[in-house]
Amino acid sequence: MDEVEVVVAHSERATLRVGDVFLKVDADQARVDAEVEAMSRAPVPTPEILWRKPPVLAIAALPGTTLGRLGGPSTGSPAAWAAAGAAIRKLHDAPPPPRSGRAGRSADALAAELDDECALLVTNGLLPADLVTRNRRVAEAAFRPWTPAFTHGDLQIAHVFLDGDGVTGIIDWSEAGRGDALYDLATFTLGHEEHLGDVLAGYGTGVDLDVIRAWWSLRSLLAVRWLIEHGFDPFAPGCEVDVLRSRM
Repeated sequence: MDEVEVVVAHSERATLRVGDVFLKVDADQARVDAEVEAMSRAPVPTPEILWRKPPVLAIAALPGTTLGRLGGPSTGSPAAWAAAGAAIRKLHDAPPPPRSGRAGRSADALAAELDDECALLVTNGLLPADLVTRNRRVAEAAFRPWTPAFTHGDLQIAHVFLDGDGVTGIIDWSEAGRGDALYDLATFTLGHEEHLGDVLAGYGTGVDLDVIRAWWSLRSLLAVRWLIEHGFDPFAPGCEVDVLRSRM
């Protein structure tokens, strides 16, 4: 019998791997519904859904490997990163789903959430005030009008699989929906900004680099406290706090 590998587990959801099958356990069925719908609509390769019995969704493993993870070394040739960029562009150019995704929050809602989070980061002594203030200022560039696109909403490099220089699939669509395309690009290159040029070589034009940098700061500021509370370490080398420090 294959061993059971815990891929990720926290109070909101858990993902287990048994051989070539991933079992996603999520008590929020609306989130699972959104993931299944997004995979059916996405114009890029996605995992095969094997079966679904709430609260469990079973999907097949994808061939290939990822380009790395946040805080770890990045792999893959420039052509592989460009191929990922081209796949992201194909997604963004597709008709967007009817629902708003993680990348679709309004500027007013984001600004209010960010202000509250920044205050908590400083009050609780998690980050120094000058680091928070500087990155809050950088994040302002993300608050601007944007055209709704089909966004993944959690496009970490660990969610994109490649075989050689070709994309074999993208996983974890629970945050997908209408949203700001540059949020996806910033998430994909978070902590690996040295590959941004390669990604954009495949993605194409129409990208405001100041907005990408703004999303790096904004996403990191919003993530730090949640990560700590759920057993992750945003202070690890190359992770969210280092991303914030790089803006100083």
